[in-house]
Amino acid sequence: MASNEFDLIARYFEHQNVNRRDVALAIGDDCALLNVPAGSHLAVSTDSLVAGTHFLADADPALVAHKALASNLSDLAAMGATPAWVSLALTMPTPDEVWLRRFCDGFFALADYFNVQLIGGDTTKGPLSITLTVHGFVPEGQALTRSGANSGDWIYVTGQLGDSAAGLAVLLGEVTVADEALKATLLERHYKAQPRILAGQALCGIASSALDISDGLISDLGHILKRSQLAATVDVDKLPLSAELLAFEPELEKAQQLALASGEEYELCFTVPEQNRGTLDTALAHTGVKATCIGQLRTGTGIKLMRRDELLEWQLHGYDHFAE
Repeated sequence: MASNEFDLIARYFEHQNVNRRDVALAIGDDCALLNVPAGSHLAVSTDSLVAGTHFLADADPALVAHKALASNLSDLAAMGATPAWVSLALTMPTPDEVWLRRFCDGFFALADYFNVQLIGGDTTKGPLSITLTVHGFVPEGQALTRSGANSGDWIYVTGQLGDSAAGLAVLLGEVTVADEALKATLLERHYKAQPRILAGQALCGIASSALDISDGLISDLGHILKRSQLAATVDVDKLPLSAELLAFEPELEKAQQLALASGEEYELCFTVPEQNRGTLDTALAHTGVKATCIGQLRTGTGIKLMRRDELLEWQLHGYDHFAE
């Protein structure tokens, strides 16, 4: 007998390890009832992943679940927020319980790690898609935004860039990688990004602006520039590249271009005033995350890509959801 919506909710989503004290009422009623800590703002972000656009329909559901939740948690990290709750809207062609079981394995593993409680959502019939809304807390007046940067601030990124694009190229069969260990690493970095929650929290009071890299650094940095009404100079030789990316693409210039355009990295791009640079390493020390300075903000518009004193005429763009 086919499972109905309520069977699926009860079987796969009601039983979870995280039961937060700030959740007065969760799954089972028309609304969840939640308590926001005094002195905090509620940070909320919604994102959708659609089969064929953000993941292959035959991809491992556990990896899809991790990617879906990680991408949303990354938005909270970019604001310096602490994750708390998530709601899930899941659309499926049929109630595939084998798929659901694997999906929940990946979803709750990451939710448990960040102490995030599933508080509600919806299941319905249709093309395979996942929509999540995450909620978190940030002390009043301390949220990181895109609009606080000033001319002269330094541009930083966490982690390393380009691996997600390399993993996607392997996944889509656009390139052949003979080294199985390298192939596995790049695929994992595409699917299993780690949201920089601790790094985002540590940047509060130090960074002047921040966002997460979801559509490519060359595109996402532009959002800070637009909101802060500034321009940027980026030294491509300072882009943090992994050994795996350079093994995948030994030509340095092409590897740098991948790092600039690679989407779904979910690293943080942020800016730091000169007077705060000395405290940055200390603030990030407990997070296990390295940050690299790649350039500086200036007056004007646009992004200048530089190598030493040479202006590069690279024509790059990030991911566009509506591009043909």
